[in-house]
Order: sequence, then structure tokens, then C-alpha cells
Amino acid sequence: MKLTANVIGATGLTGKHLVQLLLENENFKRVRIFVRRSTGLKHPKLEEFIVDFSNTGAWENLLTGDVLFSALGTTLKQAGSKEKQYEVDFTFNLKFAQKAKGNGIENYALVSSIGANAKSNLFYTRIKGELDYAVANLGFKNLVILRPSSLTGDRDETRWMEKMSIPVVRFVTKFVFKKYRPIGGKTVAQAMINGVLKPNPDKTTWEAEEVFELAEY
Repeated sequence: MKLTANVIGATGLTGKHLVQLLLENENFKRVRIFVRRSTGLKHPKLEEFIVDFSNTGAWENLLTGDVLFSALGTTLKQAGSKEKQYEVDFTFNLKFAQKAKGNGIENYALVSSIGANAKSNLFYTRIKGELDYAVANLGFKNLVILRPSSLTGDRDETRWMEKMSIPVVRFVTKFVFKKYRPIGGKTVAQAMINGVLKPNPDKTTWEAEEVFELAEY
């Protein structure tokens, strides 16, 4: 049976690769993306919904099918405040997950972060951990939470600190702390798809190096 996929975070580094891979994958008959502005993408399998993420009533009835993929996330700089970042990274993600489950979607794949921990003293890893915990309690039949290390690839915005640090991290993690080695957005996207198409009933969370392994399944 071919699947209908829903995607949020479709315009980000991982999300762009995810959408392209889904459109190319014969196991998916329809790819539905929820975005704030048009992507300009055209494809027979693609449906684009331009929505206000904070207005649940505008999109909740559109969220139907078999899978919800979330690569939705932002940075403190992009968001402008911790409150806005929390809204995007936690509130919007959780609302979509809740509505997906309520609408009968039983597969959910989420990009979290290495170090995600609801009790972390670091704001970013704490909100990621809080989201992981919240969605784990929604009762999805197949839940895939990926906690990759630093993401690499072409972004719409330039992150200078990331550009400078990634080569250093690559070099160091080649010899020690291998679980922290950077990972490409396309690799994470493939891992998300594999987690849905080849579910593991005994495993929901894939940490760092395990994301590479899942991408190769």
C-alpha cells in the first residue's frame, strides 16, 4: 500500500531533502507539505498548504494520511527570543503531533537533537527533550525520534559559527568522540523515511551514530 506523507519543516536543511526524497520514493503516493509561504515546488505528487501554524483551526482538518514527518525547528537568532523559539520547536511541533494522532495518523518521525533531555540546563536541549517526552506519550503505533549531531549542508541562511566549527568537529570526531561527528541533512532525511518504511517495534529513539545506521537500512 502506498502512503500519504505530511511534512512540516519542509523548507529547512533536512526538510528540503526529505520532500525531494519522498517525491522520488515509489512507496509514497502523495506528499503534503505545510508551510508559511509557497516553496515554488511543482510535482504531480505534491500538495502544498500555506498555513498559519499558530492557527490550529486553519490546518488541523488538512492533516490526514499515513505519516507525519517533522523537521521543524529554528534557532534563537532566527526566532528572536526564547519564547518564540519555544513556540516553534515545542508548541507547533506538539500541536501537529497531537492533531495527527487525533486524525488517525499512526506513523510519526521527528528530528530532535543530540543531547535532548527534558531536565537539561541548556535551553535548546531541554526543549528538544521536552518534545521527545511529550510525543512519546501520544501513542503512535510507529514513533521515530532521531537525535543527530551537527547538521551539514546548504542552508538558506548563513551560520558563520557553524561554517567555521564544522571542519574542526569533523577532524576531531574522526579520531575521538565519534558519536558527535556531523551528519548531512540528506542522510537524516533518509533515516526518517527508513524509520517509517522499516519500523522497529523495539526502538523509537536513534542517537547520533545510530542515525547513520538507520539511513543505510
